[in-house]
Amino acid sequence: MRQAIQDLEASRIREVANAGLGRDDVLAFWFGESDEVTPDFIRQAAIDSLQQGETFYAHNLGLPELREAVAGYMSRLHPRIDAGRIAITSGGVSALMLAVQALVDAGDEVVAVTPVWPNLTAQPAIMGAKVHCVPLVPRQGEWTLDLDAVRAAVTSKTKLLIVNAPNNPTGWTLTRAEQEALLAHCRQTGTWILADEVYERLYYEPTPNGCAPSFLDISTAEDSLVVVYSFSKSFLMTGWRLGWLVLPPALVDALGKLIEFNTSCASVFTQRAGIVALARTDEVTPRVVAHLKQCRDTLVPLLAQVPGVKVAPARGGMYAFFRLEGFDDSLALAKRLVVEAGLGLAPGAAFGGEAEGWLRWCFASRDLGRLEEGVRRLRSWLDKESAK
Repeated sequence: MRQAIQDLEASRIREVANAGLGRDDVLAFWFGESDEVTPDFIRQAAIDSLQQGETFYAHNLGLPELREAVAGYMSRLHPRIDAGRIAITSGGVSALMLAVQALVDAGDEVVAVTPVWPNLTAQPAIMGAKVHCVPLVPRQGEWTLDLDAVRAAVTSKTKLLIVNAPNNPTGWTLTRAEQEALLAHCRQTGTWILADEVYERLYYEPTPNGCAPSFLDISTAEDSLVVVYSFSKSFLMTGWRLGWLVLPPALVDALGKLIEFNTSCASVFTQRAGIVALARTDEVTPRVVAHLKQCRDTLVPLLAQVPGVKVAPARGGMYAFFRLEGFDDSLALAKRLVVEAGLGLAPGAAFGGEAEGWLRWCFASRDLGRLEEGVRRLRSWLDKESAK
């Protein structure tokens, strides 16, 4: 087996989740998904498609109807996007991997802004690239970008810059000025940007278009820019595995060939569900975002009141990322919280060394009482620890 594959780390989030297997008394906030099921009219669209016998292959780049629907949806949020720039994928994860496969050769230099969901640094490593991480800087629980550090790291030798904003796990979000600076710098160095913007609709600051700042707002179609989106978060469709890429026109045909050698195509019935989700997005996403903001505004103040906790409200995403003073091994801490407190959180170490000692709490819960109970369990556990 290739060394790059042997060197891949197993998911530390799943390692924590495995510690809670068979226990129905654990409040689980470790995975990045809502506990709300996909709306029934989206599910019904898939059922109807299956009942009509749509069980065959589709075009590599996706159903024309879905590509048009995605283009229309994106053009409501950003400057006009042509359907010819859209590639439908079997989930956001697949979209990211396809982009890396298309752009990165073994030995290439890749820069990633971290902490970040581990797939984003693992995928270029799988391709044999040299990955250099530029960490965000935490200040009083809020993470900020060291723009000068990123510009220093991205040189004419850098093939790809990977940025996830709104960020998983920190909730950090690029400002428009930071995006403009990064795009200008990468144009100068000839570096591609891979922007993971799957959380763009889960944004809690007021904006004219109801989403986080996007590289699409300031770029041209010919820029060396690939942007990744997913139905998972803002449409409550994590298990459906449906996403898309926005590409420069010159890359689209090659991406279609690459999809052929990965998954061939996204399933038709899943794409039919995506079409309905986009058509009725105003019935889903605004409600989801409003509820997630309520979840954030319930959890973060409660956490901030816990002695020794450093936390700041996330501007985007669905996570509270916080540090407990005196606990530096996040994996060991997360395992102990499962076993001793019945509280399931993700260890910061899963997202990079700079996040060691931090914990990620997914606050996407239908029941606000679960969040309140989770904090109560954390407080109770800390009280017992301090009494030892």
